[in-house]
Amino acid sequence: MASDIFILGGYQTDFARNYSRDGLTIFHLLKDGVEGAFASAEIDPEDIEVAHVGNFVGELFTGQGMLGGFLGHVHSDLAGIPASRHEGACASGSLAILAAMADIEAGRYDCALVLGIEYMRNVPGKIAGDHLGAAVWVGEEATDATFVWPAMFSDLAQEYHARHGLDHDHLKEIAKINFGNAQRNPNAQTRNWTLTDEHFAEDEELNPVVEGWMRRQDCSQITDGAATLFLASEAKARQYTDARGIPLERLARIKGWGHTTAPMLMEAKLKANQQSPYLLPWTRKAITDAYARAGIEDISQIDAIETHDCFTINEYIAIEHFGITEPGKAWQAIEDGRVAPGGAIPVNASGGLMGIGHPVGATGVRMVLDAMRQTTGTAGNFQVDDAKTVATFNVGGSGTTNCSFVVGSGA
Repeated sequence: MASDIFILGGYQTDFARNYSRDGLTIFHLLKDGVEGAFASAEIDPEDIEVAHVGNFVGELFTGQGMLGGFLGHVHSDLAGIPASRHEGACASGSLAILAAMADIEAGRYDCALVLGIEYMRNVPGKIAGDHLGAAVWVGEEATDATFVWPAMFSDLAQEYHARHGLDHDHLKEIAKINFGNAQRNPNAQTRNWTLTDEHFAEDEELNPVVEGWMRRQDCSQITDGAATLFLASEAKARQYTDARGIPLERLARIKGWGHTTAPMLMEAKLKANQQSPYLLPWTRKAITDAYARAGIEDISQIDAIETHDCFTINEYIAIEHFGITEPGKAWQAIEDGRVAPGGAIPVNASGGLMGIGHPVGATGVRMVLDAMRQTTGTAGNFQVDDAKTVATFNVGGSGTTNCSFVVGSGA
């Protein structure tokens, strides 16, 4: 990267809150996410020069588009600034971050507001799943599935099993770790859930099969949520830190990024990767591109990871694609505790999508926000000791839109 992008602060709404049940709309969710960020980072709205919004299917869930137009109703100083919306399914928030970074790197603006948002709990779960199915090739794949995404990721698990062998007990352990981590996160949707070993077992009442390999506890949540970041140039970051009498090194920054887009059809992805040791080579490339831009040579330079566990199999595969193990060996990192709390490379200390919740358009922003918290020592009860460099991976579709960031603190 030509220059680091600094993170001045951010905010996450309470992912356990059901906004429609409280009689609130997507505007109220957006307002909470933006106002909370200004208060948390102690930034004045007049400092914001540009805004980028990540959202996947606001129109399907609410009938509402044009989300950037809401910003001027949150605060009058946001009226008139340029605002754009970005869509890449579950990676929509990451695309908003990338667009804001490009604005800053180009010298157009020095301070950007990035908002990821999804309002999803106003409809029954089956309808929500159908709306989210817009990220497959509609009419061409998953046409016989009752639940589109569990079926798609079950197919991915089956392909992995055919190549390397897969034990569902290892997927179960990922779920137990992530739900357990969420108990320490005050914004996690499942923080007050009570889950016993039976909830992770092959129990058709407590943990029924949803589709194929995927049982209930293999799946992430339907969530209302917003996450906000303030990104800045070095000049703006110095103004911010000088005004507060703190060193610039106290701020987290985005040191590297990677972004790839694979063919939409799962069948095409799996056919094209026959020559690669990695099941999803475009995922691997996004991560290694982020490493390269950040000057990261291997996983030993990463202290923690926030990854996209929309389903347990996706985290299982990510363990290999981050380089924690060789392809086909993710089970080793699960069995030896490397990815657990206190392990050599903790994964999803926040609770991940399974434990925190997965408001689709907000997830990529939330991951970078939690990476910022980790690298600045402000993650509270889910802080990873001495975390200075954190990598993220956020995916849209069945490995279609792949985004990775490396976030670090210090010089």
